[in-house]
Amino acid sequence: MQNALFGGINAAALTPMTQDLAPDLDRFAAHCNWLLANGCNGLGILGTTGEANSFGFDERRAILEGVVARGVPAARLMPGTGCASLGDTVALTRHARDAGCRGVLVLPPFYYKNPSDDGLFAWFSEVVQRVGGGIALYLYHFPQQSAVPFSLALIGRLLRAYPGVIKGVKDSSGDYGNMKAMIDAFAADGFEVYSGSDEYVQRILAEGGAGCITAASNVNCRFGAIVYRERSGAAADAAQTVLNATRKAATSVPLISGLREVFARATGEDGWRTIRPPHLPLDAAQADAVWAAMNAAGALPLPGLGLAKAAE
Repeated sequence: MQNALFGGINAAALTPMTQDLAPDLDRFAAHCNWLLANGCNGLGILGTTGEANSFGFDERRAILEGVVARGVPAARLMPGTGCASLGDTVALTRHARDAGCRGVLVLPPFYYKNPSDDGLFAWFSEVVQRVGGGIALYLYHFPQQSAVPFSLALIGRLLRAYPGVIKGVKDSSGDYGNMKAMIDAFAADGFEVYSGSDEYVQRILAEGGAGCITAASNVNCRFGAIVYRERSGAAADAAQTVLNATRKAATSVPLISGLREVFARATGEDGWRTIRPPHLPLDAAQADAVWAAMNAAGALPLPGLGLAKAAE
């Protein structure tokens, strides 16, 4: 896909926290800049991996403002702005636009289950009209988490009503058939399809998708960059093998806690383990297991972090 706003490798970035569970903005900005320097084309902040729905409205605004003030380019950020509340979704999307972001990732209204396509179309229509333009909206298809999927019919209807505003989708369903169906139906019109699963990066790029937005890109982004650059051939195939293995390692334990553990060990900074309930840090056996799995996957050491070594 040509001219995708976030084309390439995008990490669904972790949000570091202080011991009192507040966002650690200095560490977060450093992490964002490290990701951008090590293979990421952009960053999905305040998504599922970033624990967006564990933060309040004012905290989410402060997190975006804080990292931009610390030098992270707003144009490289795709904040999650989707809330159960229409008003909060609109306000957070306007805030992201005014901060200089080019796009936002929008969950459907996820509290009320089994909404009709008519109801979802009406909700997104209100978002688009109330925001008033100036920023692209990316749909967040994650039915296992939100329990509110986006049908192909709904996507087509939104694209016809709001061309150039409804710009793409992150598909975290793990169903490649659904991703391919969206590419086949809508990519010719500039609709950007991003995989939420690392194992599909090479395939989705070859078949007309825009790239990925994934949790494991916190660790494997330098290999994703090889796949994005080379697309095919020995180097791309080898890098895709690492993406597959790191995805398997990351999902062998609770995902967010496991990635935090990897960064705690890689940096020597215990604060990476701090996580808001109901999530919990890993127990000792899980922590050792995910570290060993990441080593075996070829993801470690993490460049520039200094302390990451193969497990003893």
